[in-house]
Amino acid sequence: MSAIRLIAYHAGQCDPKKCTSRRLERLGLMTFVPRPRSLPRGAVLLTPNAERALSPADAPRAERHGLAVIDVSWKRGTFPSVPHAAARALPYLLAANPVNYGKPFVLSSVEALAAALVIFGREPEGRAILAKFAWGDQFLILNREPLEAYARASDSAQIVAAQAEFI
Repeated sequence: MSAIRLIAYHAGQCDPKKCTSRRLERLGLMTFVPRPRSLPRGAVLLTPNAERALSPADAPRAERHGLAVIDVSWKRGTFPSVPHAAARALPYLLAANPVNYGKPFVLSSVEALAAALVIFGREPEGRAILAKFAWGDQFLILNREPLEAYARASDSAQIVAAQAEFI
């Protein structure tokens, strides 16, 4: 089983010193594309605007086409739609990054990608990208129970049901 390809459109709205996707890109763990429309057709796109929740059922699509994020500032940016990607929203999780610590749903790019990888049953890949950040392990500690519940779900409906337990 090969690693899932991580892709991002970076809007350049965040502090470069705190930007998690920039660090992943510098380390060769993520590929940037020049515009949202350049994300691979069929990729799983993590976005808070999605109507469907991410679930383990999305793993085969991510394995084939990649796992993508649009890196915009939570304060300034809007998340553009990318019709050719499979938009998915992450369920309830708490941020562990220093900027948004403890806030639900306001995850950094690396937290979102790692959460998706754990939900897909690829915890070692999620841990590997979080390990590049001093606070990375804290994300998994804070969200251990919900991530375990989400990884046991089989589809979006079960994710939404499991999420109700943690909100």
